Order: sequence, then structure tokens, then C-alpha cells
Amino acid sequence: MTEEEKIFAGKMFDPRKQELKDIKHKAHAACLRYNQMDEYDPDRLPIVKEFIGGIGNVYYFQGPIQFNYGSHTFIGENFFANFNLTVMDDARIYIGDNVCFGPNVSLMATSHPLIAQERMGLDEEGKTTMAEYADEIHIGNNVWIACNAIVTGGVHIGDDVVIGAGSVVTKDIPSGYLAYGNPCRPVRKITEADSKKDLILPEDREHFSYNLKKK
Repeated sequence: MTEEEKIFAGKMFDPRKQELKDIKHKAHAACLRYNQMDEYDPDRLPIVKEFIGGIGNVYYFQGPIQFNYGSHTFIGENFFANFNLTVMDDARIYIGDNVCFGPNVSLMATSHPLIAQERMGLDEEGKTTMAEYADEIHIGNNVWIACNAIVTGGVHIGDDVVIGAGSVVTKDIPSGYLAYGNPCRPVRKITEADSKKDLILPEDREHFSYNLKKK
């Protein structure tokens, strides 16, 4: 098995192996270029497609961004991420359509053994042997993950979910729920009572008509 195949098989892998370092370096270098460019530069957004596993035609990353592999992340149509998105996509990450992230969101699809000796070692040449394993993250359609939230490996978030600010999501969240906390838990269903359409000014109704259409 290659090291990348070990990741996808759910087995232990060493992130310091050259095979994986080369994949990560491509994403890291592209993120560095992206983060150094002006947000109005038309050449900025296309950089994402140089390293991402897949993404829709409409997307925006405010930046700065940091992807670990990039090629292990797959994003749907109409995606938005605010400042300081961190994506540790050692395992694959799947994100649906119409998803938006607040500032400082972290997707952490990787982990280390809890037993210290299993986690790190030193070989005969004095080089560190690092052990990791990784579980996928799945995020559905029409999801909003608010600022400073962390989603850990193995989590499935359903459709039409809102994750509250500062949440640490370690368990699955069912569709249609507002969820928040550390650990994050489903708090209640999102209903028509949560509508804020009364805040739309008359002159803005045409502009926001696409937000009011039934999906």
C-alpha cells in the first residue's frame, strides 16, 4: 500500500513520508500564493482549482486559507468561506452545495494515537516517525458553520444545518437542526419561526428573491 492508500483505508500512516509531503507541498505552495494576492485580483480564485479535489463553478474564499492536502477535499456549488479557513484533509472531506463558513472554521479530518509511544518515535537515524490515522468528514447541502467552529474526523453533518459559533463538532448532526456547544449537540429543529425575511427592505425584495425561493 502507498501511504495515501493507507489513509483512505483507515490505517496508520506516517505524514512525514516523502510521498505525502510532495502532495501537501503543492497545496501549501498554492495557498501561500493565494494568501499573498489581492482579493480583487482575477487570477486569485482560479488558484484553488490547482490543488482542490473538486469544486463547483461558483465559490469564494476570503482568505487566508490553509489546506493540508487539498486534493482530498471535494466541494459542491455556491460555496463561501470567510477569513482563516483551515482544512486538515488527510482523510477525504465532502462538502455539499450552498454551504458557507464563518471566520476561523477548522475541518480536522485527522488524528493521532492517544498512547504517546504509538504517536511519536525516533528511528536509528534520529528522524521522527509520526503516526496518524484519519476519518472522513461529510457536510451536507445548505449548511452554515459559524465562526470559530471545529469539525473533527468521522463527523457527518446533514442538510439544512446551522452550527453555532465556537462549537466543537465531534458527533453527527441530523438534517434540519440548529446545533451548538462543546461538544456540539442538536438543540432544536429550524422552523419557519426562525425566518428573518421581515428585515428585507421593499427595494431589496427583488435582489433577495433568490433567497426566498423554495429549494
